[in-house]
Amino acid sequence: MKKNIDHTDPANTMNLTSGNGGETHQDAGADTQALTTQQGVVIADNQNSLKAGSRGPTLLEDFVLREKINHFDHERIPERIVHARGSAAHGYFELTESLADYTTAKILSETNKQTPLFTRISTVAGSKGSKDTPRDVRGFAVKIYTEEGNWDIVGNNMPIFFIQDAMKFPDLVHAVKPEPDRGFPQAASAHDTFWDFVSLSPETMHNVIWLMSDRALPRSLRMIEGFGIHSYRLINKDGNSTFVRFHWKPVLGVQSTTWDEAVKISGADPDYHRRDLFESINNGDFPEWEFGVQLFSEAEAEQFPFDHLDATKLIPEEMVPVKIVGKMVLNRYPENFFAETEQVAFCPSHLPPGIDFSNDPLLQGRLFSYLDTQLSRLGSPNFAQIPINAPKCPFANMQRDGHMQMQVPKGRVAYEPQSLDPNMPRESAKRGFKSFAEPLDDGVKGRIRAEKFADHYSQPRMFYLSQTPPEQAHIASAYAFELGKVDTPHVRSRTLSHLRHIDEDLASRVAKALGMELPAAATAAAPVQEMATSAALQTIGRTPNSLQGRLIGILVAQGSKKSEIEKYKQAAHAQGACVKIVAPGREVVLDDGTRIQSAERIAGAPSVLFDAVVSIIMPEQAKKLAKDSATLDWFTDAYVHCKAIAYCGATDKHILSKLPIEKDAFITPLADVNAFIEHAKSRLWEREPKVRDLA
Repeated sequence: MKKNIDHTDPANTMNLTSGNGGETHQDAGADTQALTTQQGVVIADNQNSLKAGSRGPTLLEDFVLREKINHFDHERIPERIVHARGSAAHGYFELTESLADYTTAKILSETNKQTPLFTRISTVAGSKGSKDTPRDVRGFAVKIYTEEGNWDIVGNNMPIFFIQDAMKFPDLVHAVKPEPDRGFPQAASAHDTFWDFVSLSPETMHNVIWLMSDRALPRSLRMIEGFGIHSYRLINKDGNSTFVRFHWKPVLGVQSTTWDEAVKISGADPDYHRRDLFESINNGDFPEWEFGVQLFSEAEAEQFPFDHLDATKLIPEEMVPVKIVGKMVLNRYPENFFAETEQVAFCPSHLPPGIDFSNDPLLQGRLFSYLDTQLSRLGSPNFAQIPINAPKCPFANMQRDGHMQMQVPKGRVAYEPQSLDPNMPRESAKRGFKSFAEPLDDGVKGRIRAEKFADHYSQPRMFYLSQTPPEQAHIASAYAFELGKVDTPHVRSRTLSHLRHIDEDLASRVAKALGMELPAAATAAAPVQEMATSAALQTIGRTPNSLQGRLIGILVAQGSKKSEIEKYKQAAHAQGACVKIVAPGREVVLDDGTRIQSAERIAGAPSVLFDAVVSIIMPEQAKKLAKDSATLDWFTDAYVHCKAIAYCGATDKHILSKLPIEKDAFITPLADVNAFIEHAKSRLWEREPKVRDLA
């Protein structure tokens, strides 16, 4: 720790002067780059517009003002209709096991090469300015700049989707967005239109139960799985096809918050996930995922008790294991959020030779929709020329002109076949993209779904029965909360009628929490199958017993013992955790005279921001903090969120003893640092029924 905090202001060395009105001017001098207009004209005064006299009107001839205001007025572009709020990072993909037997794609056949990529993770329902922590699906999109062209794997943190056919996508989004007559709720599914739509669309039941689970409340973007959702095809050198589903598995494991934490985090730090990603990369704790594939043949697919072309169905890992063949590491945050994170354009239709599409009707619609939306968002079919979207391999085509054309194509030829320029690009039958030569059936053209698509309840039932008891309680409580926000009685009843097919106990728990009677079960379009449970679907059950990637908050105040702080910091760092110091103010003097700067004031850093907490304060400071509501909430919330707490004697005497906190195994004296470190690796879920009324 530093003995002194450096308060030196660098602005004092930046040629500061004051103008007539006391405004601050900073002159570039001889050694600093001068501020210019877009045309390169050096600007003499960036503080005042050109006026006819000191109190006269502003003159129209002020081209510096007009250019600056004009650009400012047009800084924003239309936000994404869905996935508007996202965070992203640069990194690389590395294949560790070749899939050359299955595909000609170099990115999946040539090992031990690092290929650059850009990954964007986002919420779905909220606007660009909404919070990071709503109950929501998270988009998981990866753009890999392969040497054969860009490959966009555009998926979610859930392996399935709400609907089976792209025809229903506008309806789903209109239902979950803020209701058009009132403009709320923002970034929330707890309202009538969403539940009206899903309760009339049984195909949504599988994704809805995932949405009600802990998967919808991730602890960190570094701790979510990514799924390609759809079945794709891999094509090998002989033209043979193997179906594939893509998976991203976080090295830190799947971890989530509780609903109460998510609500409180959104108030304390709406940018919680974005800040966490930024800080982890800045600290050198690079987020990492294993890349896996589920491979299966057409014959194997025919034996599944579901249709793999149905995007509302997952393929259990016990049925088709996930084969880990590579990894993704994110190691660089964007240098400019707008230019990269906001302007990046992902399209499922972007893939290299050796990978092909399946006939999944939702995927087929996405192939059109994603490309189409870039025209309205980015303003031009030339969006691929924006640096973040441009391929890093050689590219050449005869597409010309258009809004925002950044290239200067040369020559007279912009067509083919042609004979005027032998150097112009031509097609390559050997190296080019080939679609799989799929045999077509003799079916009749029509608007109809496959018969196997009719089973809407078997997989939601499998998902629910696969969860641990705390997770099942969280799911039931989530349904109760969401339906408790629904004003229309028949919509609540209709939803309960679907839950009876998923699990009678679940339906009863939700009905009891709502004070409702159970309605008759909905009519099922297909019999409900009893599928084997899958531990891979759990969240709490799969959370690693580790401090890697987690954050510990240490509360200190005037006179706190530096030796104790150092002991806990060293123990946490040794286990891969980060530590943030919290104090009543931004600066505090410790017992040895060291003045340190806290990461946050306690009023702005509630314990919901940390995975475990420590208190190291002296008696006089403890007496003061015992009268502070933010401090009392700091300990109470840590307790009710089942976290580990380490306390000093003064904290125990003046704070904990006054609170409704039962000293269980996860609440330890300061002297027992080893016990605290071990408990901080997980949560004491047995505490939850004592502190919260779960459905």
